[in-house]
Amino acid sequence: MPPDPMALGLNVLSRVAASPTAERFGLREPIENVVHGGTRIGFAAIQRAARSFKPLRKLTSPERSEPRAGAPLFDLTPDDEQELFRETVRRFAADRLTPNARAADDAAACPDQVRAGFEELGLALAVLPEALGGACEQRSAVTGTLILEELGRGDVGMAVTLAGSMSVAQLIVDCGTAEQQARYAAPFAEEDAPRAAIAVNEGRMLFDPFVLKTRARPKPDGFVLYGEKSLVAAGADCDFYVVAAELLGVGPSLFIVESGTEGVEVMPQPAIGLRAAQTAAVRFDGVQLPSEALLGGEIGAVDYADFVARMRIANAALATGCALAVVEYVVDYCNERYAFGEPISHRQAVAFLAADMAIESEGLQLVNWRAASRADAGRSFDKQAWMAATLAAEKGMYVGTSGVQLLGGHGFVKEHPVELWYRNLRALGAAPAGLYV
Repeated sequence: MPPDPMALGLNVLSRVAASPTAERFGLREPIENVVHGGTRIGFAAIQRAARSFKPLRKLTSPERSEPRAGAPLFDLTPDDEQELFRETVRRFAADRLTPNARAADDAAACPDQVRAGFEELGLALAVLPEALGGACEQRSAVTGTLILEELGRGDVGMAVTLAGSMSVAQLIVDCGTAEQQARYAAPFAEEDAPRAAIAVNEGRMLFDPFVLKTRARPKPDGFVLYGEKSLVAAGADCDFYVVAAELLGVGPSLFIVESGTEGVEVMPQPAIGLRAAQTAAVRFDGVQLPSEALLGGEIGAVDYADFVARMRIANAALATGCALAVVEYVVDYCNERYAFGEPISHRQAVAFLAADMAIESEGLQLVNWRAASRADAGRSFDKQAWMAATLAAEKGMYVGTSGVQLLGGHGFVKEHPVELWYRNLRALGAAPAGLYV
């Protein structure tokens, strides 16, 4: 009998989160609740807008997780701990995401029971240091990439919704001041964790994340924020956003903006793909921000190029997972679909196209793993991240289109999931997903 996925999750958390702090949060019982189908009701949007953030812990200095040491030789093989994470999330995705993908796409929302199940896995604790209530000892972009791949394999739309807050927590741990960590990161270790999203994309042709129309004007006691963000993944129901804006006289910078702040307007913006991600447009009309809203606390404290590169890796990881799902489904379909007395996979045109899809998917995966491994090793990875993002946009779309083609008429109907995957891969290629590893 295969091991229970939630038991595997417990094994992972036991290994990674073997600390008194993690034990104090009682991970075992929540995970068992996931196995038995336990759920809990999330906050209503009006409650989220009214949430006020206060420091939950007193920190004298920012807490950072130690980077995972890179391998002495070029080796992208996940270690045992990473394989446990990967297998646990893969089984969760297969049990919870894939069966609910069609309903989530139709409703343009992630079901509450799926969201609750993911939260109860406790993965947010794996990105928070112990001083912030978590159990993270080593920060690893490769581990984050593996998690996003498996979530993307289950369903990209819900993956973006579920992983969005975890990405924001990781970003604040990596870049935030001690006060920002205590106020905004520590709550992710609590039972009623906040929901957050990264807002970078803007609605114009050939958008460049380094050329932003959203502006932040400095003033003596803070900043004034103007502009509009488009297709903010998981942005329709958030407590706060991390917003990329052009700080006049400085350059691109990141700001923490609570959703209840006067001048913040959130408008649902469902699209052709990533519908379950609850994408939204967020307008900032003269939003008054305190000086503490600048992520990092000081001008230039955040390496914006590093931030964009990590977003590209996350986006490529989601595309990889979805592309691998397409290949797996198409190969099975072509082996089982008979025409003229034999499986259509016996036709060279079909077999060669399926092989090309597999080559492009695994090629994307390896390029992205390399980018993430270089990030963990403290080496430059901007070029590799850009290559992965480019391949995700081009080859991801190729895999999705080829999948629809190989299914013929079945590729256009909702009876098969390939049309959903096609739309999600198209959306990933059009705009970054707004995640961070």
